[in-house]
This record gives sequence, structure tokens and C-alpha cells, in this order.
Amino acid sequence: MLPAERRKQILEIVEAQSSVSVTALCERLDVSEMTIRRDLRLLSDEGLLKRVHGGAVSRRARSYEPPYLIRASANIDQKRAIACEVARLIEEGDSIAIDVGTTTQELASVLAGKSNITAVTSSLPIANLLSDSTDLRLILTGGVVRKQELSMTGHLARRAFEDFWVDKALVGIGGVDIDAGLTEYNLEDALVKQAMIEHAGQIIVLADSSKIYRTCFAWVAALSVMHTLVTDWQAPPEFVDELRQRGVEVIVARQNTPEPVSP
Repeated sequence: MLPAERRKQILEIVEAQSSVSVTALCERLDVSEMTIRRDLRLLSDEGLLKRVHGGAVSRRARSYEPPYLIRASANIDQKRAIACEVARLIEEGDSIAIDVGTTTQELASVLAGKSNITAVTSSLPIANLLSDSTDLRLILTGGVVRKQELSMTGHLARRAFEDFWVDKALVGIGGVDIDAGLTEYNLEDALVKQAMIEHAGQIIVLADSSKIYRTCFAWVAALSVMHTLVTDWQAPPEFVDELRQRGVEVIVARQNTPEPVSP
């Protein structure tokens, strides 16, 4: 393969996944680590991607949020594995705030077996999934509906989370970066997430590996607010190690993670 063709493939991989590690590129393209690092340096110098420790991330506009339908079908195995791990952290009697997003929606689909749970959400798809659960009390925030996302934002949504204190906030996020912290594409979503985080005893962030080293437009919170990050097996090891050194519990979901057994 010619160098120009290889670099074109690297750009396509980065754009499709938002972030990629040097190790993954070496395996995918069957070349040495030195070759990949040289390619990344050249592509970064041309402004086509951003180099980070251990890999590269997309330079796509920070305020651009991929459509919900596209996000829902991306990294589905990772999101389901993350959802199963998070479901194990929820105990009988818990009150939980469930954020909007495609990974949290996967979580909602595996919560049916939980009993005596109170859930607060601003997501219409999540509310629909939970509405038939007989042992779960569901509270919908209200607010202005973002039609493409089917999520509720604005004063009513934020105020609803401010009116409750929950045991656990299950937060979906657009990007997780060592320097930028937790960020989101949409400012109104970020404000609702902030209220959720400020009124929860434990903050559990759900982020598949494509969100790591990504920085979006609107700041949500510092990494230090997280008690637990649940991610997948493709998360860069150096990122996981860094968070653990900072005192954040990191749970790495394995491939083919079995669903939690209902009591």
C-alpha cells in the first residue's frame, strides 16, 4: 500500500471512530508503530487530525453532533456491554437519574429486572422503555423537546433535576478528555447534565471508547466529579491508568459481557 493510500485510510478510520490508538492502526494496516506515528505526525501537521498520547482524534467541529439514528447504530456492542456493567451497579431501592443518549438507552433496556427503583429522566425513548416496568417508579422531567434527539431541555428539565436528590446519576457524555474534562455538543444538554450531577450522591459516567480524548463544544464538569467511569475494551490503557491514578474507579466492559441475572 502506498503511503498516501495508507494515510487516507487512517483519516477514514479516525472520522468513523472519532478516536483511534496507534496499536489499533498498526494491527489494522499491518505496519510498524514507527510508520503509524510518522503518518499521524504528517496528518496532524496538515490539520487533518489531532495527535494525542497513544493515538489520534478527529478534528471534526466540536459543536457538530451526529444524528441520533447514526449514533444509535454506532459501537452497539460496546454500548450494550457498558450497559450490562452499569446495571450491576444499581441496587434495589436506589433512586437514579438517567441521562439522555444512546448508551443510557441501552442501559434502560436491561433495567427491567430491577425492583423498587425510582428513575428520573429527560429522555422520551428511555421513558418509553421503562414505562412498562411494574417495579420501577418513573418520573419524566418535562421541558422543551429536541425533536431529533427526543430529549427534553430548558428550564423545566433542569429544574426537575434540581428538585430531587438521587443516589446515582447515570451520565452519558459527548467527550471525555484529561484536560477538557466532560463535555457535550449542545449547551442546553450540558446545563441539564450539570443539574443532574450536582444533585446525585454518586456520579457514574457511561462512555464508549470513541468518546475518549474527544472534546465537544459545551463544558459539563471536571473529571474529578466522576466516581466511576464505565467504558469498553477498546479504551486506551494509558487513559484508564491516568483516571485510576486520579482516584476515579474505571470499569472496562469486556466483549460479550453477559446481561445481569435478575434476582
